[in-house]
Amino acid sequence: MQILIKEVTLVIPGSSDSGSVRDVFIKDGIIQKIETAGSLSIPDAQVIDGKNKFLSSGWFDLHVNFREPGFEHKEDLNSGCKAAMQGGFTGVLCMPSTFPPVHSKSEVEYILNKAKNELVEVHVAGTLSHNQEGKDLSEMFDMSTAGARAFTDDKHSVQDAGLMTRALLYAKNFGGRVFSFADDTSISVKGQMNEGITSTFLGLKGIPSLAEEVMISRDLQLTQYTESSIHFSTVSTKTAIDLIRQAKKNGIKVTADVSALHLSMDDSSLADFDTILKIKPPLRSKEDIDAMIGGLKDGTISAICSDHCPEDPENKVKEFDLAAFGAAGLETAFAVAYGALRAKLDLDSIIDKFTNGPRRILGLPELKLKVGEAANLTLFDPKMEWTANDSTLKSKSRNNPFAGKQLNGKAIAVINKNQINFCS
Repeated sequence: MQILIKEVTLVIPGSSDSGSVRDVFIKDGIIQKIETAGSLSIPDAQVIDGKNKFLSSGWFDLHVNFREPGFEHKEDLNSGCKAAMQGGFTGVLCMPSTFPPVHSKSEVEYILNKAKNELVEVHVAGTLSHNQEGKDLSEMFDMSTAGARAFTDDKHSVQDAGLMTRALLYAKNFGGRVFSFADDTSISVKGQMNEGITSTFLGLKGIPSLAEEVMISRDLQLTQYTESSIHFSTVSTKTAIDLIRQAKKNGIKVTADVSALHLSMDDSSLADFDTILKIKPPLRSKEDIDAMIGGLKDGTISAICSDHCPEDPENKVKEFDLAAFGAAGLETAFAVAYGALRAKLDLDSIIDKFTNGPRRILGLPELKLKVGEAANLTLFDPKMEWTANDSTLKSKSRNNPFAGKQLNGKAIAVINKNQINFCS
């Protein structure tokens, strides 16, 4: 395969070449030439017009649910990869919330083998506890040897401090990465949305910010005690971010990500009881959004994820108290995040949160947009106007909060593994 991208603007965070306009030639999956714009002419190459478009390393999503095995009617590995490509992602980390959960090497091997030929690089997170029950450690080392990249009970927050301590110590022995979703369920109990003025007005039981903050404080202390490292998934409150920021200053090995949806909407968006927006952690306050943006600016938060949680209508189209948590978001994550951040962060900083930021957290090699490197790339237009509809949303599920809405910023194509996919 030969591809020539003409007159495209490079986005290479931290490089003096970022912002330069170049011709990029790719052959057999390798970047062969990066030359002055308009200078390259390659016979038989597929030519892509890159004028007013941008080219970066391939985007990576740290938090997706592809639901296979067990819940293929909501999403499967093939449809999940299609949604990822449509959103501009060439790599994803799949959460273990399947049926059965990914708690042994057989599930890890199944997912990796099923997805090995996809353009999207599918990485697997195994459970931290057996069956996500929070009682006994899972087969973490065996899963690691099978290819698991991280260990987490996903939205089933680990309540047992002793179990979390053992997990941190065990993972430390073989270089495993522990991901924590912070939620003290003795505080959040059966909360439905963020505790605040809107929850009081709607008569819905609130989920206090304290539930997240107490758990983050606990896990930071455990990480310091065990001299290990931890990653917090989808942090959402001001105090939580302050705690992580201070922990970094104190030398604790901690990283964090936020979801695109949490950057763009606050809890007032639930005023009409829209169950599509019932997510966990819940949409927070405007003050919390400002804190998340501040955390992205100063490096406290290293990555932006989609927190892609596809659900079927049977679990979403019902009374708010009974509806499932979760929103789909792979196809819209970049547009949503860019819309929330473009006036606050420069493009290089935003793209770093989608590319090497998440890869560094996972311990993957950083991608380089240079001659001789594998072509793992995302071509995108940050100004492109488009509508999220049936032709642009590829997920099996239709619980995307932005369905039917016009957005700005879209992936044009993704290139990886000597394959190319054009986004519709």
